Amino acid sequence: MLTGLSRSERPAGWSRAGATAIGKNYNSVTLTMQGAESLAERYSRLAQETPDRRRVDFELRALDLLLSSVFLVVALPLAIPIGLALVVTSGRPVFYRGERVGRGGRVFTMTKFRTLRPGAEARLGHHLGSALVEATEAEVTRVGRWLRATQLDEIPQFWNVLKGDMSLVGPRPIRPRFFEELAAELPAYWQRLVVRPGLTGFAQVRRGYETSMAEKLSHDLEWIADRSLRLYLRTLGATAWQVVRQLLHV
Repeated sequence: MLTGLSRSERPAGWSRAGATAIGKNYNSVTLTMQGAESLAERYSRLAQETPDRRRVDFELRALDLLLSSVFLVVALPLAIPIGLALVVTSGRPVFYRGERVGRGGRVFTMTKFRTLRPGAEARLGHHLGSALVEATEAEVTRVGRWLRATQLDEIPQFWNVLKGDMSLVGPRPIRPRFFEELAAELPAYWQRLVVRPGLTGFAQVRRGYETSMAEKLSHDLEWIADRSLRLYLRTLGATAWQVVRQLLHV
């Protein structure tokens, strides 16, 4: 297991009240502080310096490319009517696009089918954890509720996997502002930057959305430390079974 930073190792002059600046380059998650290197920049640097180019990472990437290509082709007959249903029932846009923190601190644009009312992102932006789950419920559209129940809103993320922004299995991608807050609260949170975020992961298979961020992190760190082809395939299998059960009960 990788070792996280303790609170005593935080750079001198760091302030939780600092402002946030999000860029578009590789090291793009930034906390403003009184010093040469911000806390999040340090997390990003440590993640990139961690020896993580193991053979299994190349094997997992090869599977990502193969399986996401297959899933996109298989899902195309579903994606077209879903897009039409969204336009008819709640207008445009069809897709939700949001910034997320990826491997090494790189910020990328994640794409999903839109499940919330237009403009919901601005209204929900200040929520986190269970408060976010509760506030989101009031914003979900009728079609969006069905998409969330069946997880079909995730179909466009196969494109993120193909591009290399994500993996099929890994920690769920998080918004830059939330990464900043959680990195300050949970000393080991930077370790999520060692791998690509995933379309599914241990925390999603084992626990629900209401699980605390600390508990989710423990499952994410288990994946990062023990990731293998066997665990990758088992997680995909468990996720597929969850989707099938949800489809049968909708």
